[in-house]
Amino acid sequence: MDFNQIVDKLKQFKQSGLGVPIAILALLAMMVIPLPPFLLDVFFTFNIALSLVVLMVTLYAKRPLDFAVFPTIILVATLFRLALNIASTRVILLEGHNGPQAAGHVIEAFGEFVIGGNYAVGLVVFAILVVINFVVITKGAGRVAEVSARFTLDSMPGKQMAIDADLNAGLITQEEAQARRQEIAAEASFYGSMDGASKFVRGDAIAGIVILFINVIGGFAIGMGQHNMHFSDAVQVYTLLTLGDGLVAQIPSLLLSTATAIIVTRVASDKREINDQLMAQMFGNPRALSTTAGIVAIFGLIPGMPNLAFLSFASIAGLGAYWISKKQKEEGEKEDTETLLTEESEEEVSTSELSWDDVQNVDVLGLEVGYRLIPMVDPSQNGQLLDRVKGIRRKLSQELGFLIPSVHIRDNLDLNPNQYRIMLQGVVTGEGEVYPDKELAINPGQVFGEVRGIPTKDPTFGLDAVWIDPNDREQAQALGYTVVDASTVVATHLSQVIQDYAYELLGYDEVQQLLDKVKQVSPKLVEELVPDKLPLSILVQVLQNLLMEKVPIRDMRTILEALTEKAALTQDPMQLTQVVREGLGRAIVQEIAGPDEELKVITLDPSLEQLLLQATQGAPEGQIAIDPGLAERLHSALKEEVQKIEEDGHPAILLVAPQIRAQLARLFKYSLPSLHVLAYSEVPENRRISVVANVGQNTAQGDNQ
Repeated sequence: MDFNQIVDKLKQFKQSGLGVPIAILALLAMMVIPLPPFLLDVFFTFNIALSLVVLMVTLYAKRPLDFAVFPTIILVATLFRLALNIASTRVILLEGHNGPQAAGHVIEAFGEFVIGGNYAVGLVVFAILVVINFVVITKGAGRVAEVSARFTLDSMPGKQMAIDADLNAGLITQEEAQARRQEIAAEASFYGSMDGASKFVRGDAIAGIVILFINVIGGFAIGMGQHNMHFSDAVQVYTLLTLGDGLVAQIPSLLLSTATAIIVTRVASDKREINDQLMAQMFGNPRALSTTAGIVAIFGLIPGMPNLAFLSFASIAGLGAYWISKKQKEEGEKEDTETLLTEESEEEVSTSELSWDDVQNVDVLGLEVGYRLIPMVDPSQNGQLLDRVKGIRRKLSQELGFLIPSVHIRDNLDLNPNQYRIMLQGVVTGEGEVYPDKELAINPGQVFGEVRGIPTKDPTFGLDAVWIDPNDREQAQALGYTVVDASTVVATHLSQVIQDYAYELLGYDEVQQLLDKVKQVSPKLVEELVPDKLPLSILVQVLQNLLMEKVPIRDMRTILEALTEKAALTQDPMQLTQVVREGLGRAIVQEIAGPDEELKVITLDPSLEQLLLQATQGAPEGQIAIDPGLAERLHSALKEEVQKIEEDGHPAILLVAPQIRAQLARLFKYSLPSLHVLAYSEVPENRRISVVANVGQNTAQGDNQ
């Protein structure tokens, strides 16, 4: 059988899925079936190699979840080591009277070479190893795993809310949100498993101590009682064998405990290898090394001290500090040179002859940032804001029904270093201040404590928030805060501004592109409507009216069909908008109330509704001429009913006549933003209407008086 055939057989065995079950059964067999010394040597060597492999994997893992199978490895390795202890104990007690070589060369080597054949030294070395493993490493790793598991579980709701916030803001796709949710669940499962797996390691350390005493006492009894050995010979032989067996088991146990401590103390958010983390965090600041070099040099100058050793290490630390400082200085000069070249090129352009190319058009959408926020928009500096802006444009384009224009991002030295501005047609429509090196902990309404940081307001929704250190993220999430980074804050604000002013982003060119797209599947529909029955300008106004009322224009076919039926009767954009809303009634109601068949609504008293209908006659287009006192009483009454219905968990819907729907919607757009004003004709026939409140009888009477 050649090498390729062997590889094929191994692949077939791997695909069969029998490897792990056979390995577990083999471990159990080792506890029952006597093993020859040769196999003990092989298994002890494999145990040490396995522990080293596990330790190396933990060192090179970039985050704990990269080695998610580690808790299972701990269990299997511990079971394997205990099975070896049982097998070696059997051999020591049965064959120990024949000499140290009877239990295999590995145990003999550890008993003779490692401790020099002196069982007293061996006892001390074994005791120190057990103390280090059991008291220091295992106990500390178990405590870290326990605390990590608790904080991970406590922070899960906050992390889930952060994912939902990113998804709603368009920063991530549905697939990315699902992947992040799975990662959070996997992280909680991992730390929970590590909390239990650390108990295996601790139990293994205790088992090593018990097995040591069993082997020593049992060896004395068997050697002197069954094989007539002298006490001194029994002590020499069985103690050395037992210590060799204990050391050959404790060293892999110590390696596995170290691996456990490393994996649970890794920072989950830092996805660099541990070598990169050490270099960046311990030796990133040359002042630490230079200060250490000075202190060690002072010790080296004291008479009686090992001067050569101290001065040597002081020199090494000083040279390291000099090298790091020089490297950082060269990198800073390189950045300054690149900046100077850029400024010189800009000056050359500015001194050239003026032309129409120097007259720039106003950007439809713009984002200006202070100089400290430039790394957020620079991909070479791991800036994530550009990718998130693309995600926002993609998500909102799909939801609203037209292509959101590009966002032009530029720096503005007139702004504060941490300030940003969102520009729409050259006009500031939103601004805020963020800290790139901190994260924003937003109070969603109910939290269970306070976190340290800089108090502020969420620039998007005005909620109470605190700028915190990234290391306090898990604590804030455990207290109920929604924690997001600075890029997410800016991206969420931009998303909200786009949604609020979507009607201003839709122009003639965008509408023409929508018509061209519909024309590919329904050419007759487009040809019959535009421009024969309806000018393009009126269509643009209708679509802008819909976006102003938060109605998406995805269903262009339904919109055009509704306009085709009524365009011959009226060219009034307000009336045509109402016609289109009636055509989109099912989608509008479902967006507000979901799939429930029952629709809980607020209605107006017939006398008040008739009064409002009369007030629209003769009033300017889109307005309603009512007494300010009546408007105030109507607002107060509606506000009270809106609070009641929202406390019951239902959306607030006001159902009115179609002739006054648009006017009332505009009247309460800002004072009652959560109130949805619908016309009777917009409610689908399959929806059951349940009137929960009737507003206006006292209001209308008060006005008549």
